[in-house]
Amino acid sequence: MLIVEQHGGSVPKSPSIMTSRQAKLQEDTYYRVMRLLEENPDLTQRELAEKLGVSVGGLNYCLKALTEKGLVKMQNFANSKNKFGYVYVLTPSGIAEKAKLTSNFLKRKMEEYEALKAEIDALTLEEKKTKTSQQQSGEHS
Repeated sequence: MLIVEQHGGSVPKSPSIMTSRQAKLQEDTYYRVMRLLEENPDLTQRELAEKLGVSVGGLNYCLKALTEKGLVKMQNFANSKNKFGYVYVLTPSGIAEKAKLTSNFLKRKMEEYEALKAEIDALTLEEKKTKTSQQQSGEHS
């Protein structure tokens, strides 16, 4: 697929790569929301949004999607600090999905870690070579 940009140039972009990247971001967001809800179901949407670094509207959209998928439900809870008296609870299928998302999230983070570690190792080696080269050229001046 070829996407033509507004400024006149055209850049080939793979929709599967874009969709995949977007899907991973969405999956990460779902994972983070579900993880926080499991740890503390009494969080208000505002508190949850702040912890995740997203807008309340964005969080609301995410919670709605998780609810529609049957992964999260709102449950009445008299002792909730939430003024409406409810908490967000993972459903049994939500717990199973969170386990799958945890595995995917961990795999991605390990891959990112390995890539960063390789880059750091390469940069460290490059820096040592540069220092050695500078020291040698300084000695011969």
